[in-house]
Amino acid sequence: MSNNSTELASHETPERSVTEWIEKHVGGRVTAIRQLRRWRPIWRVDLEQNGSNKTVLVKSVRAWACLDYSLKHEMQCMQILEKNDIPVPHVYGMMESPEAFAMDWVDADDRDPGLVAQAIEEKSRISAERWAASLAYMEVLARMHKIPVSEFANTEAGNPIGSEEISLAHYNRYMKMLEDRDAVDAIMEFFTRWIRRNVPRHRNRPAFLTGDCGQFLSRGTELAAVLDVELGHIGDPMYDLACFRGRHPVENMGDVPALYRHYQEASGERIDLPVLAYHTVVFLAQAIIGPIIAMIEKHPGGDWVEGLLQVIFIARRTLEGMGEILDVPLDDVVADIELPAAHVAPVEEMAFDKLLSEIQHLPISEGFAEWQRNVLASLPQFLLTQLRYGRWLEEEDLREVGELVGRRPADLKEADKVLKDFVEKAGPDQDIALIKLFYRRMRRQCLAFAGPDAPEDHLLFIKLEPILNVQI
Repeated sequence: MSNNSTELASHETPERSVTEWIEKHVGGRVTAIRQLRRWRPIWRVDLEQNGSNKTVLVKSVRAWACLDYSLKHEMQCMQILEKNDIPVPHVYGMMESPEAFAMDWVDADDRDPGLVAQAIEEKSRISAERWAASLAYMEVLARMHKIPVSEFANTEAGNPIGSEEISLAHYNRYMKMLEDRDAVDAIMEFFTRWIRRNVPRHRNRPAFLTGDCGQFLSRGTELAAVLDVELGHIGDPMYDLACFRGRHPVENMGDVPALYRHYQEASGERIDLPVLAYHTVVFLAQAIIGPIIAMIEKHPGGDWVEGLLQVIFIARRTLEGMGEILDVPLDDVVADIELPAAHVAPVEEMAFDKLLSEIQHLPISEGFAEWQRNVLASLPQFLLTQLRYGRWLEEEDLREVGELVGRRPADLKEADKVLKDFVEKAGPDQDIALIKLFYRRMRRQCLAFAGPDAPEDHLLFIKLEPILNVQI
C-alpha cells in the first residue's frame, strides 16, 4: 500500500464509507449524516437527488454479539415482507464496511426508543392518533402471520417442527449464546428450566414472527411502516402477541386486551390466553439475554447501565408472569421490604461527584453527542447507588440464599453458584419458593435503583398487567 493509500485509510470513518456507498448505490449527493441514539449504530443520511431532497436510514450491527441472526437476515425478511404487501421501508442493499444496510427513511411522528432509563425520566404516553395506528398494526400483524413460512426458507428464520421447537427454537438459540459465554446465572437457569418444562403441547401451527412485536412508525392515525424485524423467526403467533405485554409500559401500548381483541377479529382465530401467558414468560426471559451479553462483553460504546436496568426490570416482570400462571400473590412476598438508610462514605461520594462533574463538562461535538455523554455519566451514578445500598443488597441476598440451601455462602459469586446448583436439582415443587426468592431480590434492586422517596408509580415498580382473567 502506498503512503497516500495508508493516509486515506487512516482517515476512513463509518460516516465517510456510508456517504460513498449511498451516493453510489442510491444516487445523489449526501448533504448531511448523523448517528442516532439507539442500541446499535444507525445513521440518518440526507441527500439531494435530481433536484429533490431524500433521506435514507442506514442500520449497522451492534457493538456486541447479542443477536443470533445476521444483519443480512433482517434485510431479507424486510424484502419478503415488502413483497407480501406488508408496509416496511424499501431496502437498497448491504454495504460491507461498515456492515450495514440502507433503507428509505420514513417520515413519521416521534416514537419511543424503548429504553428503560429514558422511560423512567419521562413516562411513555400514547395519543389517540397512535392508538388508531396501533389498531391498524394489529391488522397488518394478522396478515403477516398468514404469510406461508416457506417464503422464509432461504433466511435464518428456521424451520421448527412440533410444539416444542415451535415454542422454543428461538429461545434456545439465545440460551446457547449465554452457555457459550459461561454466563448462565441462577435466575436464567431457573427461567429456562421452567419454560422447557411447561411447553404448550397442543400448539403446532408455525408462522413468521417479528420476534419483538409492536415496533412501528405512525403518521397521525396512519400506520407508516413496520420496522425492526432483526429477531424475525418462525414460531407461535402467541409469542408476538406476548411482546405487547412485555413492552408495555416502557413503551405505552394503550389498552393491550383491546389490541388482542382487534387482532382476534382481524385474524379470525381465537387467542389462547394461557399460551399467551406462557409466551409472555418466554419473551421476557429471552429479552434479558441481550442486556446480559451487553454487560459482560468488553466493547467500546453501548449503554452498560441501561443493560443492567433492563435485566432487573425485565426479570422482575418475568417472575410476575410466572406468578400469575402459578397463582402466587407476589405483593405479599415483598410487603416487608423497605429501602434502608444509605451507607455513609463521604470521601468516596466526593470522588464520584467529582467524576460526574468532569464528565458533564466534557465538550459535545458531532462525534460525541450529549446523549453519549449522559450514557458515560450513568456509570459513576450507578456506582454511587452501589456505594449507598450495595452492602444491604449483598447481605440480604446471602441471608436468603443461605436459608434456602441450608448454608450461608461466603460471597455473591458463591451464592449464585450454590443457588444455580440448587435450581438444577430442583423439581416443580420448588418453583414457588424460587419465584419468591428471586422476586424479593429483584424488588430490592428496583428499590435501590429508584432511590429513597420514589413514588409508587415509578416505572421500576409497575407490575405486569394480568391477562388470564381478562375478557378477550
